[in-house]
Amino acid sequence: MPKTSNATHCLICATPLVKNGKSAAGTQRWRCPNCGASSTRKRADVTRKHQLDTFLSWLLSKRAQTDLGGPSAARAFRRNTAWCWDITPSLPAVTEPPRVVLLDGTYLGSWCLLVAISEDLTPLAWQWCARESEAAWAALLRQIPAPFVVVCDGGSGLHAALRNEWPDTLVQRCIFHVWMNLRTHLTLQPRTTAGQSLLEIGKQLRRITTTDEATAWLQQLNDWFLVYEAIIKERTYAKRRADGSWESSTGKRWWYTHERLRRGYHSMQRFARAGHLFTYLEVGCQKTTSRLEGGINSIIKEALRLHRGMSETHQQRAAEWILIDRAGLLHTAHTFPAHNPANTSAKRRPLFSEPDPGPALYDTGLAAEEGLWLREGWAGRG
Repeated sequence: MPKTSNATHCLICATPLVKNGKSAAGTQRWRCPNCGASSTRKRADVTRKHQLDTFLSWLLSKRAQTDLGGPSAARAFRRNTAWCWDITPSLPAVTEPPRVVLLDGTYLGSWCLLVAISEDLTPLAWQWCARESEAAWAALLRQIPAPFVVVCDGGSGLHAALRNEWPDTLVQRCIFHVWMNLRTHLTLQPRTTAGQSLLEIGKQLRRITTTDEATAWLQQLNDWFLVYEAIIKERTYAKRRADGSWESSTGKRWWYTHERLRRGYHSMQRFARAGHLFTYLEVGCQKTTSRLEGGINSIIKEALRLHRGMSETHQQRAAEWILIDRAGLLHTAHTFPAHNPANTSAKRRPLFSEPDPGPALYDTGLAAEEGLWLREGWAGRG
């Protein structure tokens, strides 16, 4: 078998090669002391590693491809690093239960990325999905042993998955999201006295630092309900028309008069009854998911904005590389497998048992050679 260009011996006379300076590109040059043949040794693995490092340094930076040396360099960069998009990065399996896990989801295009990180902002796992459903959250939670406490904002899908996958884990509801939900229902300038007092209670929720303050806050929320219970239960009834229909755009016969005020109260009362508001005072964990949104999600969205124009597949791959970088595992990038799509060769012409007869000499089809489509002037009217 002939030796490759990476051999340590001359391919002509099989004499051991010696170093002979470097080429203009900085590559080591080798020379045969017997016949004088000069050559360089090429290593595909070193080349691909250099291409991957160049690809990641561009992807995780603010530079545009044209900043690499102009349009021609950008085309060469895309051509040399096209295979890097086929690499599938992954986080190592979590074997020990973490103390605190922060969960949050962010939407990128038509996809949703669910991310779980530890209390020191190290990504633990991620999951791609179409929406934040119970099945999607359950697939993420199965990748991590049940922690002591979880901090999340989440909806019904997440809490249903937590009950099934991590039933013994304590839950801390994100205080900032509780406040934002209350603002959505009441606005910052409610007109009624009940709304103004409830908004003030919501503001105090963010400033609680001790268990005594938490107990006083819960008592204050309960006192508010005792005072304004009749208001949030007040109903408005639709009038009936002569034809028997109801004067309501939705077709309802009645509805709560102060629906937004009612929703604002129940948004806090539901989490307080479940015990998800003040877990951080008992175990000393974070009380918001802001570190996840600001330390992970915002970085992903900023990178996609800087490199806008990528396809959804490339956007997903870029988000995964950012998570690998935040986990401190970028140095292991060359160990990740690359998915090589099967080469789709062109279909060969089928073989016939008889020679190809060629074009038909007499047939029922139309042919341009018969003059049927010849026209003169404008649309044949000239």
